[in-house]
Amino acid sequence: MLKKLSASALTLTLLASGMSAVSAAPVSTNEDMTRGEFVKAVIDALGVEVGTGQSVKFQDVPDSLKPYIEKAVELKLIKGKTPTKFAPDEKLTRTHAFLIAARGLQDKETYSEKVLDQFKDANKIGQGNRQEMAKAVATGLLTGFDDGTIRPNDFVTKAQMQKILQRFLEEYSPVKANTTVSLRILGTTDIHTNIVNYDYYKDTPTNSLGLAKTALLIEKAREENPNTVLFDNGDAIQGTPLGSYIQSVTKLKDGEVHPSIAAMIALDYDVATYGNHEFNYGLEFIDEVTDDAPFPYVNANVRNATTKELMYKPYVMIEKEVVDSNGEKTLINIGVTGIVPPQILKWDKANLEGKVTVDDSVEAVKTVVPQMKEAGADVVVVLSHSGMGDATHEKGEEDISYLLSTIEDVDAIITGHAHGVFPGKVDSSITNVDIEKGTMNGKPIVMAGKFGSHLGVIDLELEKKDDAWDVTTGTGAVREIAKDNDAVSATVVESVKEAHEGTIKYVRQAVGTTTANIHSYFSQVQDDPSIQIVTNAQSIYVKEKLKGTAYENLPVLSAGAPFKAGTRSDPEYYTFVPKGELAIKNVADLYLYDNTLAMLKVTGADVKEWLEMSAGQFNQIDATKSEEQQLINAEYRSYNYDVIDGVTYEIDVTKPAKYDASGKVVNEQSSRIVNLQYNGKPIDAAQEFIVATNNYRANGTFPGVRNATAVEIYPDENRQAIIDYILAEKTIDPTADGNWKFAPIPDSVNVVFESSKKAVEVLDDNSAIKYIGDGTDGFGKYGLKTK
Repeated sequence: MLKKLSASALTLTLLASGMSAVSAAPVSTNEDMTRGEFVKAVIDALGVEVGTGQSVKFQDVPDSLKPYIEKAVELKLIKGKTPTKFAPDEKLTRTHAFLIAARGLQDKETYSEKVLDQFKDANKIGQGNRQEMAKAVATGLLTGFDDGTIRPNDFVTKAQMQKILQRFLEEYSPVKANTTVSLRILGTTDIHTNIVNYDYYKDTPTNSLGLAKTALLIEKAREENPNTVLFDNGDAIQGTPLGSYIQSVTKLKDGEVHPSIAAMIALDYDVATYGNHEFNYGLEFIDEVTDDAPFPYVNANVRNATTKELMYKPYVMIEKEVVDSNGEKTLINIGVTGIVPPQILKWDKANLEGKVTVDDSVEAVKTVVPQMKEAGADVVVVLSHSGMGDATHEKGEEDISYLLSTIEDVDAIITGHAHGVFPGKVDSSITNVDIEKGTMNGKPIVMAGKFGSHLGVIDLELEKKDDAWDVTTGTGAVREIAKDNDAVSATVVESVKEAHEGTIKYVRQAVGTTTANIHSYFSQVQDDPSIQIVTNAQSIYVKEKLKGTAYENLPVLSAGAPFKAGTRSDPEYYTFVPKGELAIKNVADLYLYDNTLAMLKVTGADVKEWLEMSAGQFNQIDATKSEEQQLINAEYRSYNYDVIDGVTYEIDVTKPAKYDASGKVVNEQSSRIVNLQYNGKPIDAAQEFIVATNNYRANGTFPGVRNATAVEIYPDENRQAIIDYILAEKTIDPTADGNWKFAPIPDSVNVVFESSKKAVEVLDDNSAIKYIGDGTDGFGKYGLKTK
């Protein structure tokens, strides 16, 4: 309990803090007080010991004021304008002065707001402040003026401030501050081997990605608060030619440190978890990568299929030394767990079938959190390699991070997988989301984009109660890397120098030439050469594999999708390969993923359902309307828009989609795929076909795919098949065969879609596509005519 101060003691305190006592009343006491000055005067008058100020989150508070703001927050006297803004230089209103005084009283009684009715201008008090202002009046702190007003919006002079403080401190005991700790949790996610700020596909440096740039944000965040831990949320070892180079060219050997691990060692990571792409190369490769990491990897939902035991550490406890609000060193126990989507069982079926099982992510976290608390965790952090999802829990679902925020004792969540950014836009169907504070259901949660584009920053306030630490508040934020300069962490760049330089030499190896530019700007709205090259290569590969088998005489179709099509709000995320020499980097640009080839035996009916699923990429177009209608459903992943070559067909987007994005039937009688033909005749629903594709699709649950009566996964990568195809052709003429198109829509219908603004450079006067102008989020808007 803090002692009361006498009037004389108060005068001495104010003089010591640079404020004049009431009796002196020099001219300066008529000056208006600022919010910052008042807080400093209050803390000085209380005579409490201040700390370092390092826990202050308000970005507009000068260092000299931070210790006083920190203590006022601990005493629960102030809240700030926003989580990051205090406005210390704003003039202090009477409302704010009395709010601070009222908050400092131990009295927790609720006072009737009717006490304010005695003042003629009580209606000027904001609704959110009325209870504390009623408390100030009822306890005698606030008496009003002789004319019957309270003047809540008047500014407070220094003389008035002294009277307020004197009344407060002489009559009441303020709340005693508990010892607190400000803990900062930093998170990266979905780096995908983008370590150096280099675009291996364009073979040029870039300032839009790279852990070497994120590292500067990490350094700054640590400088701001040394009480910091750093975690990675997975998908670190695959995604660029560097990842492929290490896995399939140099072939990582026992004792060699993977570049992703080397970079994380350089940045002193504390814990990491596995993303779905960690499993792309098999369990042995995961072990080889992680056995050189000096920090632990955690996962709570992958089990050994034979023993049923968890494959990895379900959680770890970090004993973190921190400095508390009194400037003393103390220890905080941080429990960290992680999950991966159960869908890895189908995405990497060839690597995982019969070897592992995967528990439901939500249930796994619910199981492990009590174990962490029992082990003494003061703070519980979940590394969720999963998208946000929604409020409805379906067992085994992919995206569940929002649901994790509803679990008791979870204090902070680092999420990812969806390559989005949070705090940021979220699905309107989920509730209790505070974008400003970066919380869901009151729990701080961050999603730090992709490729090192952002750093997630979670700030927790812990309060010591007896011998335990309790998390009292938390906020989440993301910081974006600087795209306007070349600054990087030299330490990170140096840690992967050999692998980076080896990758550049690798991707520059020539494989052939192209007679024209290859791009994916319009790959979602017309038959496209960037997909045609892929499907041609796959078809040739599979036909060769079928020779001498029972399927040799079956017709071979080939399925491909646009991987780089502005996916997830990135207007730069398109393939562009210039006319001339083709190198491995160009092939990697055409085919991003380290998939392997596969074949499926399906029927003509299956082919149609497969295409019906793909056609869900398009919004339904109303042929009776003349206003703009967006053609492409931005929530549908472009890599799920399969084009099947070897058949011809039209897509009627005036009809509703038969399937939703998850493959569920939503309009059973609808049929968007029309005029589906094979060899110029309507396709026979019973005829058998072989479809060349990749292991991801073959192991999935696409309509049509799931009915396959034979599946073969080959060991060779799709990317290598494309390289072999180009090497054999030497020179390719990148043209599409036009095997699909949209069913005609009247010219009066205004159909639009978005693509890169650079796409206007490849349009000609005869194109059915016309540039309109700016779209959203840096995209360009284009119009499309189908006849």
